[in-house]
Amino acid sequence: MQNLLYTSLFLLAFITSNAQKDFQGMAVYESKTSTSDFKSRFEGNKEITPEMQKMIEERMKTMFEKRFILNFDKSASIYKEEEKLDAPGGQQGGFKMMSSMMGGGGTYYKNVKDKSYTVDKEFMGKEFLVKDSLPQLNWKLESETRIIGGYNCFKATAVRPVSKSDFRNFRPKKQEETKEGEVKKEEKDKKTNFMDDFDMPKEIIITAWYTPEIPVNQGPESYWGLPGLILEVNDGKTVILCSKVVLNSKDKVEIKAPTNGKVISQKEYDETVIKKMDELKQMNQGQGRGGMQIRMGN
Repeated sequence: MQNLLYTSLFLLAFITSNAQKDFQGMAVYESKTSTSDFKSRFEGNKEITPEMQKMIEERMKTMFEKRFILNFDKSASIYKEEEKLDAPGGQQGGFKMMSSMMGGGGTYYKNVKDKSYTVDKEFMGKEFLVKDSLPQLNWKLESETRIIGGYNCFKATAVRPVSKSDFRNFRPKKQEETKEGEVKKEEKDKKTNFMDDFDMPKEIIITAWYTPEIPVNQGPESYWGLPGLILEVNDGKTVILCSKVVLNSKDKVEIKAPTNGKVISQKEYDETVIKKMDELKQMNQGQGRGGMQIRMGN
């Protein structure tokens, strides 16, 4: 009888262990960023026709409203924008570049066991492989609850530093005008780099909703570290909401880090983006509205 008990316990432990190894889930997230700050830059501009305004709004919707798929297991996940056909004409020039700076493009791999992440990014025709440590957010667990997609969720808040290469948190500056309605010359002359045109907070308050009913340390984008899958994230301008969850589907997905691109840290990538945007702005100022392409080089 004792041997039978030991055998049963061993089989239970073996089955549980293998079940955890085979466990996998998929979550669909809808990401939407407020465009009011950017739209204000075009309002009242007599040079923009109604047709141009409509095209700009359609492009902005493509950039600011996205759908992502998160595939996860107990220790790792991949987060990727859902593939879809471009609108007629595709994303051209600056719109394509801006779209990649609005959280889209590439595969975001997180390993919560190693506390590391890898994401492949394309910027101005060059591929980068950003590898770094996962951000350690000091989550404050709240008592407030709500239901998301049938799951009981709890609220958590944290303060997060803002990435300089993430345009979703940028706020275009309003040009100061004199009583005659002209931009102050000293302000105009003082603006020499790309960042001068924008206000960007050093940090933002994050509100997340997680469900202990799915006990994985995962979430969309770089978010993780809560006792359950994060189903919603809100930073004030961007809301990422889970619309669908599938657990233990028969169709398994290989969860592995991307490998293509020049290996670079997040800080180095941010600095590269800002530097190249500065160069682009200065070239455009010198060449007029025609603009110029910048080659990244090796």
